[in-house]
Amino acid sequence: MSTSTLSAQNGDTISVHYLGKFPGGKVFDTSMKAEAEKAGIFSRARDYKPLQVVLGAHQVIPGFEEALVGMKINETKEVTIPPEKAYGRSGNHQMAGKTLQFRLLVTNIKRP
Repeated sequence: MSTSTLSAQNGDTISVHYLGKFPGGKVFDTSMKAEAEKAGIFSRARDYKPLQVVLGAHQVIPGFEEALVGMKINETKEVTIPPEKAYGRSGNHQMAGKTLQFRLLVTNIKRP
């Protein structure tokens, strides 16, 4: 199977650029330097590059992981993640109770 037709599935290592924002448009996190600068959240201490996620390993919030399943390389997807699929309705996490929006761009898929 050629890599261009590969769609992300559990066990794959996905490289993904993302832009995370709250409904209303305020950006809270991104893997892209230009977007971070534009949003005023750029940090010199950070390495801006695609996030590596092993699908099924629960390395990211459930809604983020679910959104990646089935995506292909160079595919972009916009998703809205309710608190239940993010950091929960309540709790100590600063993002608890918040609905999050992400723009995802898959840059690579590595099959084990």
